Amino acid sequence: MKNWIPKAIEYLEKSLGKIPNELNEIDWKLALSPKKDKLCKHISAFANLPGGGFLAFGVDNEAGEVKGIQKQNVVGIIDKLSSLCRDGVTPLVSIDHCVETFRGEELLFVYIKESAVKPVHLRNQTIEESYIRSGGTTRKTSRQEIGALMLNSKSPTWEELHSSKLLNEVEVITLLEYDKILALLNKPIPSSIQEIIKWLVDEKMIVDVDGKGFYITNFGAISAAKELTKFDGLSRKAVRLIKYEGKNKSAGSKEYPENKGYAIGFDGLIQFVKGLLPGSEVIHHALRQETSVYPEIAIRELVANILIHQDFTLRGTGPMIEIFQDRIEFTSPGKLLPSKKIDRLIRTTPESRNEILAAAFRRYNICEERGSGFEKAVIAIELFGLPPLKFEETENAFKVTMYSPRKFADMTNTERIEACYQHSIIEYYGKGGFNNTSLRKRLGMNDKQAAQISKLIKEAIAAGKIKPKNPESESKKFSIYVPYWS
Repeated sequence: MKNWIPKAIEYLEKSLGKIPNELNEIDWKLALSPKKDKLCKHISAFANLPGGGFLAFGVDNEAGEVKGIQKQNVVGIIDKLSSLCRDGVTPLVSIDHCVETFRGEELLFVYIKESAVKPVHLRNQTIEESYIRSGGTTRKTSRQEIGALMLNSKSPTWEELHSSKLLNEVEVITLLEYDKILALLNKPIPSSIQEIIKWLVDEKMIVDVDGKGFYITNFGAISAAKELTKFDGLSRKAVRLIKYEGKNKSAGSKEYPENKGYAIGFDGLIQFVKGLLPGSEVIHHALRQETSVYPEIAIRELVANILIHQDFTLRGTGPMIEIFQDRIEFTSPGKLLPSKKIDRLIRTTPESRNEILAAAFRRYNICEERGSGFEKAVIAIELFGLPPLKFEETENAFKVTMYSPRKFADMTNTERIEACYQHSIIEYYGKGGFNNTSLRKRLGMNDKQAAQISKLIKEAIAAGKIKPKNPESESKKFSIYVPYWS
């Protein structure tokens, strides 16, 4: 028995009492009305009702007497209602159905689910053609009631929107590499196609349309598509990977197309990026080994960031990774959210435009807990002795640049101060603050260069980036410094 059936039967029992009367939550009929407009109004009313509502077929409209329904009529009723839920109202309304025995007779129960987006109104009409249930009947909404419905409406996120036409089960599993998502979750592949489809629905990758087929959501496609080019509107969201020969775009370049969904293609993308990067030889246990000049953990976190936090509503653009001779630029479509400051991105809990995608990436172990991405990247580049990350907003994008190794003497003063600031954040959360010694170590400098670091600390204080942890302390040798906002 479906979990909503007990509630539907409870409402039907109540409405067929000593004096039969229809309730707001249920409407009973002997058969389906031939009037499409009338049926669409009922659908609109129940979809606008908190919790949705039910239609019970097989009950005499006049006397409230249970007559039952012929099984051969069930398919026709469901086909007609499903069609009207798709084509007669907007937004699309979801229904479910079940045949159950009630007082010795078989009745068809149809559950019209509450729509998250309200008001549901007649298709090709204004929102004023919306309907509600009142006093057990369906009536047109007033303007005040439309306003109340809008206040209780949830606008669908980009991830929840449909990226495909209506598909059957085979078409769905042909387009999505569901097995790789299950592998990321360390789950076995279900034994039947029905179980796979149910899991995809639960995962919010597809939407079941009343047993008539399935829509693949934007989230399903962007995460698990075998080929993003198979989905209209998503081909430009594929990751662009470009390698330039020199330090600017005037030199020769080569583009490497990436066409898979983000989750299933993530590890392959990271390994491909690593293969394009310059390496350096190190001696380990008397053996020469090749190692990247860039830390892999930083690459992973910065790639995950541009995928998760991009503004998908911007058309004709997607995430981009550009490899130059001396740096890697990671660009994400869309500026920072208004609540975010560019110098407060490290260790702060992010607000994502795409919470479903962000949560999925954490469950798939592609990235870890919220807010740790930039922190992990900064820790890694400090260990590798790289210049600080550069964060910048362009007209319609957000960019992070990671530079190849450069000595202190070759850094600009702005870079040195930024390195000091980023180091202060890492040490603040790790040890409560930093000192001259820890900053010297971070910048690869020796004890004799302590005076240079002291000068840099003074400049960072003057720039408003850091401050002494204890302003009253007269000892400069053992002074501790923290970020300006601590």
